Amino acid sequence: MDEATFRKFLAATQSVYGPIELDTYTIPPSWFPPLLTEGEGRYLWTDAFGVVNFLTLFKSTGDRRYLIFAADLITAVHECLGRTRDRTRRLPGATDESPLAGGLRIGKKDELGPDGDGQYHHYLTLWMFALNRMAVATGQEWYNKQAINLAKSIHDKFVYQRHSSRPRMYWKMSMDLSKPLTTSEGNLDPIDGYLTLRLLKKTAEENHMGGGGDKLDEELRDYKKIVDKKWAGYESSDALDIGMTLWSAHSSLGCQEEDWARGLCERMLHCLDYYNQLKTRPHKYRLAFREFGLVLGLRTYATQEPSTTEADMLYSLAEEIVCGWEKWDPLPEARKTPTDLKPITLVMYCAALHPGAFTKGYLEHRLT
Repeated sequence: MDEATFRKFLAATQSVYGPIELDTYTIPPSWFPPLLTEGEGRYLWTDAFGVVNFLTLFKSTGDRRYLIFAADLITAVHECLGRTRDRTRRLPGATDESPLAGGLRIGKKDELGPDGDGQYHHYLTLWMFALNRMAVATGQEWYNKQAINLAKSIHDKFVYQRHSSRPRMYWKMSMDLSKPLTTSEGNLDPIDGYLTLRLLKKTAEENHMGGGGDKLDEELRDYKKIVDKKWAGYESSDALDIGMTLWSAHSSLGCQEEDWARGLCERMLHCLDYYNQLKTRPHKYRLAFREFGLVLGLRTYATQEPSTTEADMLYSLAEEIVCGWEKWDPLPEARKTPTDLKPITLVMYCAALHPGAFTKGYLEHRLT
């Protein structure tokens, strides 16, 4: 990461998580993640990006104090979103030893209603990814083990008709996972589930983290049955959905047994026609964080694109999107962004600037 990008990245991170200039702290730093301005103070999607961004800062600088920030943020999320809204007890099924056995709440501001709190499958798989990256960055098995525990704990709550040729999924469950709050299936959920659990299994087997990777075989079979039926007809007109699909699938490009991932990414690149229509609208009618998700996908996919010409086109589009938002609503001030959307916007801006630990192999290449 060049110096200019680093300064933007750090400034945006500090706008969300408070001052973290390292010369302010001794080791370990006296720091507790400040409450976010969205939701009830912790928000699972935002904080998952926050954790991965801290790992990017660690790898970029070599300073292990960023790992402490990431670890403290993980603890804060587990102690808030792994508990009931009044914080008096852990979610059903969870214990101090297995804090994620009851899943993790979204962190919505309202408890009830159409946009009330609950559990989203795609937020949970993103948190699993963050825990996995923390395990790889630190070498500590506990994080990947907890991610595996989370994966197994939520699976049969979100996935049903498991023994059919095409299992089904719920998009949103209640806070205690006792009932679905929506009966529809998230567009990307089965793909996220399959690719994330595949990563957890690979880490467990290759690095002896989290017990035997075979613990996830049944869950992987369920997801794969859905993916096999779904990917060839998969499409989206949503910038965030396109971007997160490219990001999820980029890690499997080049794997012979996952050749479907290349076809899926090609479908998403064709879906960029939808974005080309969207970007003609004024910025005030668009959402920055959704387009930063697209940039994350473009940049991570481009790292695996064998065609230099194609990769350059994707990088150029990514830069155009980021520069457009920086010009319209200078970041990290983001004065035109609604207060409750600032945290999610800024953490995703960081990932758009420099995907870092979101990128395949980034943390596996050890610091020298």
